[in-house]
Amino acid sequence: MDGESPINAFGRALQNRFGGRIQRVSIDAGFTCPNVDGAVAKGGCNFCDNRSFSPSRRVRLQQVKTQLLSGIQTVRERYKKVSGFIAYFQPATNTYAPVEQLREVFELALGLNDEIQDEIVGLAIGTRPDCVPESVLSLIEELASQSYVSVEYGMQTIHDASLVWMNRAHSHADMINAIDRSRGRGFEICAHVILGIPGESHAMMMETAIEIGVLGFDAIKLHNLYAVRGTPLGEEVLSGQTKMMDRDEYVRTVVDFLERIPPQVIVERISGDAPSDFLIEPKWCLEKSSLRLSIEAEFAKRGTRQGSQYQPPGLPPEKRPVPADKTPASIREQIDRRGRLPVLKMQDR
Repeated sequence: MDGESPINAFGRALQNRFGGRIQRVSIDAGFTCPNVDGAVAKGGCNFCDNRSFSPSRRVRLQQVKTQLLSGIQTVRERYKKVSGFIAYFQPATNTYAPVEQLREVFELALGLNDEIQDEIVGLAIGTRPDCVPESVLSLIEELASQSYVSVEYGMQTIHDASLVWMNRAHSHADMINAIDRSRGRGFEICAHVILGIPGESHAMMMETAIEIGVLGFDAIKLHNLYAVRGTPLGEEVLSGQTKMMDRDEYVRTVVDFLERIPPQVIVERISGDAPSDFLIEPKWCLEKSSLRLSIEAEFAKRGTRQGSQYQPPGLPPEKRPVPADKTPASIREQIDRRGRLPVLKMQDR
């Protein structure tokens, strides 16, 4: 763990692993989601406009290779010393396509047999817990035997009522099934969690924190709930129906949360934001540096750090049994039977 920080920070973990500064490059391959196209629901998550989450969706969709090369160039212009890059499939559900098509796009991003092979140190794949049938996990396991791979599951919360409110159209049972089938395959498993969901008490958020250790996640991303224009949540906030968590409460909640997760879990993010022209509330999330300092100051005031209140579960995660694949049939049918997605952008032929 970083000796100067109370948090097991992502940047330091990557530096320890790869021996230098590693940066992610966001890629949009044109995937959709099963709660958008009707496989499990329509309309998507109530908070989601992918343009606000991913830089790659704010521009016209380009070929994967073009996005990757352009992103590398942009990062090199910003930072003097970068040792390598992680190709980050960020927006939408990046395992929701036929497996051979997934293989093609992931191997392209890794730069296998290509001039950028030495630049790319690994993959990060954002997805949903109900979109990883055995065929997909086997592919990711194969890729992880060749390169660093992180799978980022949109867990969001353990509370099903909150998942229904968000129109996620999956349950926490789907998350349990996914991670119990993912563990031990050689890739990093990251949980994306949202704090400040309307209706969730502090105690409920702490229950989600405890589950990180129970299920044995390797990494976590914490996001404050925020509202952007053009979304159902945005309309609720503009009308006064829904309020966002205030800054001081968020700082305390993040520290409480991190105190309860294992000290070795890599903390990839402690807040989320959106471009100012998309963001409605909270405005304080735009001040990322000062927010991080406030979180570190709260740890210092308490004299604690990540894991200070962690209690190991009775059953260690590695001893949890591997369950049967419970990927919903409607999703499995889309992954196993659908032809090439017309919007997926690979490379010039």
